[in-house]
Amino acid sequence: MGLLDSVLRRNSELEWMFDLDIVMESTHRAYLKRIALETCINFIARSISMSEFRVLKDGKRQLNDWHYLLNIRPNTDMSATDFWQKVIHELIYENEVLIVLSDNNDLLIADSFTRNNFAVYEDVFTDVLVNDYTFKRSFRMNEVLYMTYNNEKLTSFLSGMFDDYAELFSRMMENSLRANQIRGTVSIDATQNLGAETQTRLQNFINKLFKAFKSNSVAIVPKLKGFEYDEVANGSDNGKSVEELSTLKRSLINDVADILGIPYALIHGELAEYETSIKAYVRFCNSPLVKKIQDELNAKLFTREEYLSGHKVEVFGLTTKDLVDHAEAVDKLVASGAFTRNEVRELFGKERSENPELDRFVITKNYQSADSVEGGEK
Repeated sequence: MGLLDSVLRRNSELEWMFDLDIVMESTHRAYLKRIALETCINFIARSISMSEFRVLKDGKRQLNDWHYLLNIRPNTDMSATDFWQKVIHELIYENEVLIVLSDNNDLLIADSFTRNNFAVYEDVFTDVLVNDYTFKRSFRMNEVLYMTYNNEKLTSFLSGMFDDYAELFSRMMENSLRANQIRGTVSIDATQNLGAETQTRLQNFINKLFKAFKSNSVAIVPKLKGFEYDEVANGSDNGKSVEELSTLKRSLINDVADILGIPYALIHGELAEYETSIKAYVRFCNSPLVKKIQDELNAKLFTREEYLSGHKVEVFGLTTKDLVDHAEAVDKLVASGAFTRNEVRELFGKERSENPELDRFVITKNYQSADSVEGGEK
């Protein structure tokens, strides 16, 4: 400060300059984490919410209360689509999800809970909170639907990655703001008396001047003696910084999608490799989550004896094949005698027909019975 004090003493008219406003801003880009996670998780949630849950007995669909809860209205406040979207969001984002059945036979997603682990006996869930209501009772494991994503390191890994990305994005944003900033200098004749009142009036005039430049498409300001404005930068970088920021956000989403098993083309809406991408998504991301939900429903809705006697829940969604697109394959499967027509119906997510003819193997394009020969040599 000694050098600065000596300069100010020699140039006392400069001292007031240090009172003018020079604003510097630093922001955190926490929303980057939300963008990447919400984009990928909501993609998975939307695809699974389109699934149909079928309660079956001996291959026949049962239109009972569970069918209504799983497919139409799980509770009084949510549709089935909204319900399963939230289930998948909680499962991936929180690494676990708990669903309880209320006294009114509503399926409710717990916002928080405490899991008490036991070595021999089944675990017990206490302090179950749904919205602003906390259940006073406890729930045993066989009374709830409980699923885990089995990826405890996902949150810690993403937190570290997002910190690095956020810092880099902040630097790039600051550089972009500087590159697109219009900058100028003001020359002032400081020989006049610059008291506190004069400084305030001058600061107000500078503020009005730059506000006019910033806000108005056409800005006209008075030209004063001893006050000159020179523009240093016009604030144009030909869109390079915007492209760099978009590339960084896209790269972040790609990293999260890669962790969750989603092909990049589906996230960004690219149709060039759509068929290959959708097959990879169904096999490596969608199907494992659907199987997890299906197994939990079968384990909790039915006893062992009921399941072995033909009671089960099957989930049909993106894994269900389109009959029209695979019509030629259906013909080959049946005509070759490899499958019965009822077996093919099950492969494509349809119910078995009660017609006994559809359980017989047929061959050739005439679809004659495989165990009979009509004419010709045996």
